[in-house]
Amino acid sequence: MNTSALHTEPRSEPHPGQAWHLTFTTHDGEPLFEDFHAARILSSCLHESVAISDGRVLAWVVMPDHVHCLLQLDGEQPLHAAVGGLKSGSARKVNRALERSGPLWARTYHDRAIRTDEDLRTVARRIVAHPLRAGLVERIADYPFWNAIWMDDPRPPTGTD
Repeated sequence: MNTSALHTEPRSEPHPGQAWHLTFTTHDGEPLFEDFHAARILSSCLHESVAISDGRVLAWVVMPDHVHCLLQLDGEQPLHAAVGGLKSGSARKVNRALERSGPLWARTYHDRAIRTDEDLRTVARRIVAHPLRAGLVERIADYPFWNAIWMDDPRPPTGTD
C-alpha cells in the first residue's frame, strides 16, 4: 500500500504495525522552530511520542516551519487520533514555553503509508536528511533536532520493529 494525502478528517485505517511518513506544518508557515528553545521542546515531544497510546515515533526531524516523522501504530489508536494527540500535546508545551497562544500547527497534515516491503530504515534516513537537502547544514551531525530509534539500538530494523 502506498498512499499519500493531505488530511483533516478521519479515514479508514490499515493494519496494526502500519508505518506512516507524516508532515505537519506550522500555522501560516511561521518559522517557529528557528527558535532553539522551541525546537528543543518539540524534539522532546517527538522523542517521547507524546499522546500516542498505541505506537511510537521511529524517526523525526524538526525543520524551521514543519516537522517530518515516521510513526508506527501498533494497536487500536487511529492515525487521526495519534496525529491529533501529537499536535495538540506538542502545541501546549511549545506555546507554554514561548509564552504564546493561538494555533501552533496548520489544521491539515500530509501522510504517506509505508508499504510493507519498504525498509523503515531507508525511510528514516530520507526523513532525517531533510536539513541537508534544505541547505541548513553540511553534515547531519551538525543539526541538533532529529533522531531515529536505530541510533540507540544496534539491531537492524525488521520492518515491523
